Amino acid sequence: MSHRHTPPGQHEHEFEAAHGLPEALPAGERLLWQGAPDWRSLAWHVFHVREVLVYFALLLGWRALDVGLAGGGPGQALIALLWLTPLAALALGLLGVLAWLSARTAVYTVTTRRTVMRVGIVLSVTFNLPHRQVDGVALRPRANGHGDLALQLAPGERIGWLHLWPHARPWCVRRPEPALRCIPDAARVGALLSQALAERPLAPLAAAPAAVARPAARPDTALA
Repeated sequence: MSHRHTPPGQHEHEFEAAHGLPEALPAGERLLWQGAPDWRSLAWHVFHVREVLVYFALLLGWRALDVGLAGGGPGQALIALLWLTPLAALALGLLGVLAWLSARTAVYTVTTRRTVMRVGIVLSVTFNLPHRQVDGVALRPRANGHGDLALQLAPGERIGWLHLWPHARPWCVRRPEPALRCIPDAARVGALLSQALAERPLAPLAAAPAAVARPAARPDTALA
């Protein structure tokens, strides 16, 4: 498992032999799937736009009620809300933009021998995860066929949680797990990844390319 950062001032794609990959795949290794997070699902489930929306709705409701109890009329209540509404819109807009940028700059690749994650908004980092260093994968399904696939690393293998976020399994901070977040058709991709793990070679990969270089509502489903 390795990673390196894209040199400052140079675009990440200038160094990709193929989309999302630092080097062409060696002979005998096949691409199984490549994709990216859905930014709307990422905003909803990872950047918690829903919770922030509920918070501001309650805050606005409480402010209007407070003005009414103090004897203010509808006009005064409206003025009070007009002071808070731009702040709510700004917060929600920033979270939406972060989700869109996170999805736009991420590329997840699954091959017969490795999973590659090219992520990063400002500084592009690509994590190369050979399947021989992965103990299993867990699926967390979400609405509309989207879901998260968390890779459970073998003992001794570790990537810092802050390096991964938001592409990390939630709440796994002591033993961070890289995760393909909010991807479409997650069950099918999980099946492909599980099969690749089942067929992984036991010996280290030959000519492996160097890799370039965040409580669940319901239990995850272990796939491998």
